[in-house]
Amino acid sequence: MKANPVVGIVGSAGAYGRWLTQFLSRQMGLDVIGHDPVAPESLGEAELLARADVLIFSAPIRHTPELIRHYAVLGGGREREQLWLDITSIKQAPVAAMLESSAEVVGLHPMTAPPKSPTLKGRVMVVCEARVQRWRPWVQQLCTALEAECVHTTPEHHDRVMALVQAMVHATHLAQAGVLRDYVPMLGELQALMPYRSASFELDTAIIARILSLNPSIYEDIQFGNPYVAEMLDRLLDQLQTLRELVRRGDDAARAQFRSRFLLDNRRALGDTALADGNYSYERVGYLLADLTEALALSVYLPEDRAGSLRALLHVFERHGISLSSIHSSRTPAGELHFRIGFDHASEAAALAAAAREIDNSGIGRVLAR
Repeated sequence: MKANPVVGIVGSAGAYGRWLTQFLSRQMGLDVIGHDPVAPESLGEAELLARADVLIFSAPIRHTPELIRHYAVLGGGREREQLWLDITSIKQAPVAAMLESSAEVVGLHPMTAPPKSPTLKGRVMVVCEARVQRWRPWVQQLCTALEAECVHTTPEHHDRVMALVQAMVHATHLAQAGVLRDYVPMLGELQALMPYRSASFELDTAIIARILSLNPSIYEDIQFGNPYVAEMLDRLLDQLQTLRELVRRGDDAARAQFRSRFLLDNRRALGDTALADGNYSYERVGYLLADLTEALALSVYLPEDRAGSLRALLHVFERHGISLSSIHSSRTPAGELHFRIGFDHASEAAALAAAAREIDNSGIGRVLAR
């Protein structure tokens, strides 16, 4: 194992391939090379395989196992000193394909789309160590640098869990999207429903929007590529059909069955701790949504990422006698860190305007257009 290995990315032109290239080169200081059929300037397969010490497969889920087997044949045993990784949402098939090579093998699954931040801090990454000895210290170094919350498991257990964590979540929200589509002629499009929103509805429609905004092939492969999804869908359909029949009956006995099966039994199954934690998370998100709908607010970009920058910004509002009601940070698609600041309803418009001008003119930050 080399201290500073050359990393080759198969699928380097894809969204995650690009993010990995930046992370490995900027955060870990490694030499990163890549091959991608859609990038003619990238290295050829043979050269990539010959030069790389670590090979990462970042390709569409449905093509990944076949692609890995192609590289195993191409390597012809010369890859025995290498470490092979994949970052797909399904683990059994890609890991099995990598094990057909002579390389050491670890399957990775970052539980997020390519983030706007430089690391996976605050996100989960599943790690499946299938065959690794010499490269284990470097794998640990990679996990540490990624700053992810790493969960270690087997490929089979991963896929069974993902049938719930990913496929079930996507399936239920895509079904909700279909119901919303059916009701458009009667009640209008989603924008017409949002004035009546609850926090739950707003969260669900945000997830729907997220799914429908990203790469369709990823969501397709998560449903069709996981061997445990069909069983999960059968169970999900059974629950919905039972609920439908109880509602259609509508009598006191049906209501009692509903309370028992869907509320009391599920409450006992999930347990008090999970319910308390989940309810607290829901309340926190609800408070966040409420803050973000505050009309009296400014969004500010701080160009200097240094200690004291935020303090200097907040002192501007203090000098103008403006009380803050909330402050939240977020990143733009370009990765800029923005602060959204909400103000007390009694704040004067003239004072806010003066504070905004001072922020812009002083160079402390840039007030963003609303």
